[in-house]
Amino acid sequence: MKRFHLHLVSDATGETVHGLARACVAQFEDVDPVEHTWSMVRTKTQVERVIAGIEANPGVVLFTLVDEAQRSLLQGACRRLQVPTIPILDPIIAAFGSYLGRRSRGQPGRQHMLDAEYFNRIDAMTFALVHDDGQGLWNLDAADVVLTGVSRTSKTPTAMYLANRGIKAANVPIVPGVPPPEELFAVRHPLVVGLTKDPERLVQVRRQRLRMIQDHEGGDYVDLERVREEIAQVRRLCAEHHWPVIDVTRRSIEETAATIMQLLTRRQQAAGQAPVAAS
Repeated sequence: MKRFHLHLVSDATGETVHGLARACVAQFEDVDPVEHTWSMVRTKTQVERVIAGIEANPGVVLFTLVDEAQRSLLQGACRRLQVPTIPILDPIIAAFGSYLGRRSRGQPGRQHMLDAEYFNRIDAMTFALVHDDGQGLWNLDAADVVLTGVSRTSKTPTAMYLANRGIKAANVPIVPGVPPPEELFAVRHPLVVGLTKDPERLVQVRRQRLRMIQDHEGGDYVDLERVREEIAQVRRLCAEHHWPVIDVTRRSIEETAATIMQLLTRRQQAAGQAPVAAS
């Protein structure tokens, strides 16, 4: 395992540079980056502090600074230290500028301005919290997406991820021996999606959950045959109501959410509706 220092420098929250760095590192086997995150870097003093950190732990530097003086200071120091420095947004902004015939504003953190899109995401996050785990059934039809499935199929984190993209998501669990709520069958507006998982893998996840809460019983909750019956019940329910089903066994939360967003977009296009903003 090769370890190396990775400096992520941003004049805003650092989400962009962090996400791109993770995506790039994932393409290499047997590497272990030691991440140094430098966010909200907007003054000369802050840049000098970053340079001191790079000097103490030399390594690759990825940055998203838009202020020319701060960029020059950082790049000059990296040349002196002989460490690679990569302005990750430059080629993208240059391509946009060339195509649009416009100059960029050079304003840090513009994507985080408090605009309507931002408040839509906050509303969606609130909606997901209020409608988590079968709550808030009285206005379930206000959702864009309703996730259903058995316990530990990542319904809640998927709903929260969708909410961060401005999509109002609720989740309704299917509990063995308990009839699904009638509100689930009455919805007309939302896309209902069933989430399933390989039964053996699901049992492993549930056992881990029980260990975390120091419950050593489990019973039917971790009985493989009963779990298979649970999964089969969800599949029958979804088939009966023509709801799409996603097997999340080998999917990350992001991949599951991306598939749901594709399904939602196709459904809205077929209905001639404007797509839900997924920023």
